[in-house]
Amino acid sequence: MPALTEPRQAPPALLPAVAGGIVIAVALPIFLIAGWRVSGWGLGAVLWFGSEVLGWVLTRLQSRTGNLAAAGVVAFGMLFRAVAVMVVVFAVAVSDKWLGLAAALTYAAGYSATFGLQLIAYFTGPKAGATA
Repeated sequence: MPALTEPRQAPPALLPAVAGGIVIAVALPIFLIAGWRVSGWGLGAVLWFGSEVLGWVLTRLQSRTGNLAAAGVVAFGMLFRAVAVMVVVFAVAVSDKWLGLAAALTYAAGYSATFGLQLIAYFTGPKAGATA
């Protein structure tokens, strides 16, 4: 079986979340130096942080119960995270395109850092069923 399709253990989420937070924090001075609206950075940061908190709550829910109903709630919740962020950014962009763009760029930077590190941790981590 190819290495990319082998099941693996879920990677730890703390380091990627911290890296995403660092990227969000580094974006603030960039916004200030460039003269962009800080409210866009703030909205993007709040959306990213809220999404991470919801993901953490859903992960805890999944690990506490092993039944199929909990898996469905977790799957719906993870889908809701993405849709909720998209709806908020779209609604803001309709009323103020530059504010929406700033929020979307801030959120995307934090999300990309978090997701990228999670992918690296997943594909370099131990296989499922193997001891760490």
